[in-house]
This record gives sequence, C-alpha cells and structure tokens, in this order.
Amino acid sequence: MKNYLILLCSAFLIFSCQQKEDASQEEDPRMAGFKGKIAKTFQESEEDWPEVESFTGKEPNVLLILLDDVGYGQLGPYGGLTETPNIDRLAKGGLVFNNFHTTALCSPSRAAILAGRNTHSIGMGSHALSAMGFPGYAGRVPMEAQEVTKIAQKSGWSTYALGKWDHTPGFQTHQVGPFTYWPTSDGFDHTYNFMAADANNFTPVMYAGHEPIEPSKGNPDYHLSTDLSDKATHYLTGHASIDPDRPFFMFWAPGGMHAPHHAPKEYIEKYKGKFDMGWDKAREEIFKRQMELGILPPGSVLTERNKEIPAWDSLTADEKRMYARQMEAFAGQLEHLDMEIGRMLATLERIGKLDNTLIILTSDNGASGEGGLSGSHNEMLIVNSQQTRLEENLERYDVWGSEATDNHYHAGWALAGNTPFKYFKQTVHNGGIKDPLIVHWPAGIKGKGEIRNQYHHIIDIAPTILEVLDLEFMEEIDGIKQMPLDGGSFAYSFNEADAADQHTTQYYEMYGNRAIYKDGWKAVTIHGNRMPWDFAGTYPFEDDVWELYNVTEDFTESNDLAEEFPEKLEELKAAWEEEAWKYNVFPLYDDLGARFSNVAKIYAPKRKEFIFYPPGAVRISEPYSPPVKNKNHSLTAHAEIPNGGASGVLVAAGGLYGGYTLYVKDNRLVYEYNAYNEDRFTIRSNTTIPTGEVELKAVYDVNEDKTAVVTLYINGEQVGQGPVNRTHPGQYSLSETFDVGEDTGTPVSRNYTRENKFSGNLDRLVVTLK
Repeated sequence: MKNYLILLCSAFLIFSCQQKEDASQEEDPRMAGFKGKIAKTFQESEEDWPEVESFTGKEPNVLLILLDDVGYGQLGPYGGLTETPNIDRLAKGGLVFNNFHTTALCSPSRAAILAGRNTHSIGMGSHALSAMGFPGYAGRVPMEAQEVTKIAQKSGWSTYALGKWDHTPGFQTHQVGPFTYWPTSDGFDHTYNFMAADANNFTPVMYAGHEPIEPSKGNPDYHLSTDLSDKATHYLTGHASIDPDRPFFMFWAPGGMHAPHHAPKEYIEKYKGKFDMGWDKAREEIFKRQMELGILPPGSVLTERNKEIPAWDSLTADEKRMYARQMEAFAGQLEHLDMEIGRMLATLERIGKLDNTLIILTSDNGASGEGGLSGSHNEMLIVNSQQTRLEENLERYDVWGSEATDNHYHAGWALAGNTPFKYFKQTVHNGGIKDPLIVHWPAGIKGKGEIRNQYHHIIDIAPTILEVLDLEFMEEIDGIKQMPLDGGSFAYSFNEADAADQHTTQYYEMYGNRAIYKDGWKAVTIHGNRMPWDFAGTYPFEDDVWELYNVTEDFTESNDLAEEFPEKLEELKAAWEEEAWKYNVFPLYDDLGARFSNVAKIYAPKRKEFIFYPPGAVRISEPYSPPVKNKNHSLTAHAEIPNGGASGVLVAAGGLYGGYTLYVKDNRLVYEYNAYNEDRFTIRSNTTIPTGEVELKAVYDVNEDKTAVVTLYINGEQVGQGPVNRTHPGQYSLSETFDVGEDTGTPVSRNYTRENKFSGNLDRLVVTLK
C-alpha cells in the first residue's frame, strides 16, 4: 500500500509538472501559436511547422487600368477618332459597358475605385488639395475604409501599384512621412508612383516606395507611359518566374490622358491634319460611330454644343490651326499609351496569365474642359486662374506636346471627347461622370465583344473584384472595424446581358454641382452655371436651376423635363438631400480659392524660420515647403567656397513651368523667378563670390501690386538688385518640389542643366519669413 501511494504521488507530481510545463509553454508569447511539444531532446519533442500559403494557380489575377481624363467618346470601342488597337482588342475579347459612372474628379474616383464606398463617406468629397475640416471632405481615406487591395493582400495576392496616386494629402508627400495615406499603407506590396495630380511625362517626379527617384535622368528617350509599362513587365515576369501559382493584383494608373499631353514627336505628327475638321464635325463623326457600334441605344440624340463653346466655323484660321494642333498632341499621347498597354497584354500572354486575369479598364472622370476657351501651353496658368492668349500658344506651335509645353487643349475638344453628352470633368451631367468601362476575363466571361447597359458606378468595382476573387469582405482589418461597402458587384452582368439593374440609386456632388439618379430618372444642376475653367466667385445654392431627365428613354440627357414633371423633380431633389445627409455631403461650400488656401494655411509648417540641411532636404512637396508666395522673405545660404570657385543650386522650388531658384554660376550669386515659363526675372551679383566661408542671401520684398524687388547680398554687402514683375499667386507646379543643394526634376532656370548639385560645401539654407 505504501509503495502504491508513493507511485501515485509520483505520477501526480509528473502530471502536475507536465501541466505547468504545457501551461508555461502556452503562456510564453515566444511560443504563440506553437502546437507541438518541446522536450530536452529532439526524440521526445514534436514538431509543428507554420502553415505556408498555397495556391492552385487557378485563382484569378487582377489588372486594374485607370486612365486619366478620358471621356466617353475618346477610345476606339466608344467611337473615338484616335487609333487604340490594343484597347479595341480588350473590348472585342470582353465586354463594353455603356452605362458606367464616376465621380467627375480624379482624387475622389481614385479613392472610391479601391475602397468601394461613396467618396463623401470616406472623406474624399473633392480633391485632396481642396479638403475641409468636415468628415466628407477631410482629404484622407479613414482606416475604417480600407481598400480592396488590403483584403487581397491579406489573402495572399501579391499587390502592385504603379503610376498616379493622387489622394495623399500634399503636406505628407515627402520622404519623411507619415506614410499612412500612401499606397504602401493601402495594401500594396510594391509601389512605383508619382504622388500628384499630373506629371511631366518626360521628367516625372517619381517614388519607388517612399524613396524619391529620377528615372528619366540620363535617358533622352524617356517617357512615363513606357516606364510604367516596363515596370509592369518587370514585376509580372518576376512574379511568374518565382511564384507562378500565387495570384497578383496590379493597379496601373498612367499619366495619360491628363494634361500635359506629352508624346513622342512621331506619334503627334501621325495625326497632323486629322482634326482640321474641328470639334463640331468630330462630334458628329463620333456620334455616328457610336450608333453603328451599338454603344448608344436606338433613338439616342446628339446633344447640342454648349453655348460656352464657339462653333468651329466661327474661328479664325490661326485659331483653327492652333486648336487642331492641341488635339493632335492629345491623340498622339493616347495612341502611344495604347501601345504601352499592348506591351503589357503581350507580357501577360507570354507568361500564360492573360486568360485568367480580370482586366478592368476605365477612366476617373470625363474629358477635361479645364483647358478653357483657348487651351494652354502651360497648365499652371489655368491652376492660377489665368487664361492663355492665342498668340502665346501659337509661339509654341512647333513644340506643342514636347517638354517645352505643359499643354492642355481647348474645352471644345473635351466636349467632343465626351460625345454624345454635354459638359465636362467636374460637372455631374453625363459629360463629367459617364465613362468608358471595358472588362476582359476570358476564363470567366463567355461573351466576346458584347455590350452591357446596366447602371454601374465606380464604387461597384471593388465589390466586383472581391466576388471574382472569391474573397469575403473583412468586417475588421488590423483591429479596426470597417464601414460597410456602399457599392455592389456587377459580376451578375458578365454572363447575363439582360440582367436587371442592381444599382438603382446614386447621388453626385462635386464643388456644388449636384445630381441624383434614381430608378431611371436623373435630376442634375450646375452650381452657379460655373464651367471647369472658372474657379472664381461664390453663388447662392438656392438659386441653382435643376434639370430633369428620364435617362431610361433619354440616354444622352437631351430633353429637360423639369417644367413638364415638377413633382418628379421635387421628389428627386428631396431624395438627393436624404442621400447627402446619409453620406456626409454637407456642408456645401463653393469658394474654391478659399478651400485650397485654407488647406495650405492649416497644414503648412507654422514657422517663421526654416533651416534645411543638404543633402537630405530635397523632394519636399510644395504644400509643405516654406509659404513664401507674395510674402516678404529671405533665402540665406551658409556655404564654403573652395579655391577655384563653385557652381550649382542653393535652393529651388517648382520647375520648368514655374518657380524660383537661387544658384551660383560663373562664381556669381543669381536669383531667378520663372513665371509660367513665359517671363523670367534674373538678378545677378555684380561681384564674384570669395573663397572660404560665405553667407549668400536673397531678400524678397513685395510691392503693393504683388510684384517684388529682390536684393542680393554676399557676406552682408549688397551686390545686386532687380525686379520680379510677374508672380504665381497659387502653385508653381502640381508635381515638382522644393529642393536644397540641387534642383530635382526639371530645372527652374534655363541657365543650368539637370546636373546642378552645388559643388561647394553648403552647410545649411535658411528661409526666413519677415
């Protein structure tokens, strides 16, 4: 009995120790998730290997191509006059959707396409640069509205973002961060982007991840579309070589067709004379093609030309010549971009992934009328609320579409690009919101070259991708509860041409322009009758005139029924207000100048003195750079000049199309103000710079009329003075940056090249606001 008790106690002690050992193992965070057993020897232990993600190789891939400012009637499958054989190929092998809608502007559409929610729901009711301190306009997508790519990434898809990323707050677009609103935080493993509204296609400001790079430097044949196609090929072939069974998700957003309309010269020259017929006849030809293609329902009517756009036949010979050239550049860029899309399709075919890749091609909004009633050789004139004189454009006729121009076309060509509709980007008539959508997926879509006419919206793309990839919506991501999706999948229409619409109500609001679609009817208004090239003024919202269309019968919004059905109009206006309260559309505020200015006032650094230390003080976004525009300030460089002198840039802001720079050339101090690449004001020191430690200074004093006088000093002694008789009241550039010790991107001055680093020793550069 005694021996039995001893054995029993021993067993209990062993069991207790084992329990303690197991409990200790479970509680140890270093052992989290381990289900095996660890003993003193391998023989007594049990292995538990971490699970490795595995795929069958049959999971669908995604290539989401988001074009920029491409209107309903500009691509070949929609009757366009430009040759787009590779986009045509996608349409012939897939589906063409004729009733797809966007938000009328870039930032909101680019946020919504990946988030699957209404733009005001996610703080992107307008452009990120015109944010306000309200939930619908915060200018940043909240963590509660993570993108579809985050779900794909967490489910094992390799994810890539290439090209335009235009909804990061400008004051966070620099290499220090935070990177909360960069694509690297939005579910993308690999990123290669320009973080701006537009890009110089020959010299873009690019980021590989968070690192600023200059891929065009030293490459005279560089073009952004080619670079993005090359990068896609690099990623796709690497992916297929290393882990071919793992699916991928690629977001490809080129600079085209946003201004500037840059293209290799041979592509522009190919279209020489092909648009001499003008926008009126172009609209008629596009409309005819659309009817023949079946893109438009039988009985559709071509809308009348907007009264703001002059008749082509009323123009002078010089006007016709210049405006035709503007469209030639646009067409050249579009065909070149199509060629690069073709190279990507060839890569997918080569690696055996074309059939099972869901390719979605669309645009972020309608064609842009922001070029105004003359077009412009420099888009920054438009951004700063200035129209361009015909004579200024004609001077650049021979170089139109090259890097010498930051070119945009006349709004008449945007109207033709939006055929058969009225108006343009920023408006919520069909010309601003109805866009091309082509879906190609041979493995899942039976029809080839068929048309789908169900009503869809850009918020429906993310849910569609989730359904095709067979991925569940995540109620919680990274510990944060997610708001529900506002959109719904349109995969139901892939193989059922006559399926009933599932998206039956959709509100719209853009800078006070408002509309609502509901059960085949649409009410819409242009706030203050303001066109996209007119940024000035505020207007009472209660004075806006609403129009009413039965879009089931009137596809092109050509017959306003507001007077005939006033009760229906009031019903829809009430429905719009209900949706507006639901999705954070209020408050409405139409002072665009104040909105842009307020963002800068709130988020620009609140300092009177800025100290920058090279070599790291480069690629600082303009919204986060010292706010010196039309303010008294000084630029002071503390440097050491070696024997034999020095040269190079001390500080620069902006680039070829506008900005200022302080630099050393021929051992003299030089300040230059570049006003729109038209007027340049250069002040040089009348003495050379001595060797050794020096203080080089430029003092900028503003006159009452916003011109200025700049005075140069070397070691406290005045050495030069001169006027600046024209300035930028707003931005110097939408993409170029503030740099110290060099001028990245395009040079502000023509007096130095891209190889412009300061050759002396620049210790620091001090900007002081007086």
